[in-house]
Amino acid sequence: MKLRLNLSTTPQENHRPFIAGTVAVGTIALIALFMLSHAAYSSWQSNRELRVEIGNWQQQVKIYQQKQQDLDTYFKTPAARQVIDRSSFLNSMIDERSFPWTRIFADLEKTLPPGVRVVSISPRLVNGRAEVALEVGVASDEAEIHFLEAVEKSRVFSGIQVDQVRPVTAGGGPDKVLLSLTVWYATA
Repeated sequence: MKLRLNLSTTPQENHRPFIAGTVAVGTIALIALFMLSHAAYSSWQSNRELRVEIGNWQQQVKIYQQKQQDLDTYFKTPAARQVIDRSSFLNSMIDERSFPWTRIFADLEKTLPPGVRVVSISPRLVNGRAEVALEVGVASDEAEIHFLEAVEKSRVFSGIQVDQVRPVTAGGGPDKVLLSLTVWYATA
């Protein structure tokens, strides 16, 4: 028979649970390291593809900016400026010719009260809208008030702005006052 005697002052400790726990934690940490490494590598790969795509887009932007700069330079040349000015002039002539004169006179006929007559009318296109400068002769103050109210209530005229009111000198006909005003006309 064998006898086990421990002659030391402290008994020998069992480190197996600590070693087993350390091995388990180490294994879990190693698995986590591999998973995080794989995730980081996958992220780097996908970001690399995105960086390549972003680089391609940046090159395209630079190419288009260069083309835009070339076109700007071309359009500032005297020959191109002359063509642009000529086309603007022709477009304005076409717009003037296409102004609905009969319709504006019909609308004015509905709007004009007795004692008011149109002396001059000059339309122009401003940002796609028709701005009409009118000069009307007015026989009395009541006719002037009725005319301004009728223009304000009209659906085709808007933004009335009276530019000038001047009395007519002797020999000016039946008109006592000439009104110069600007209105927006709805052409459509």
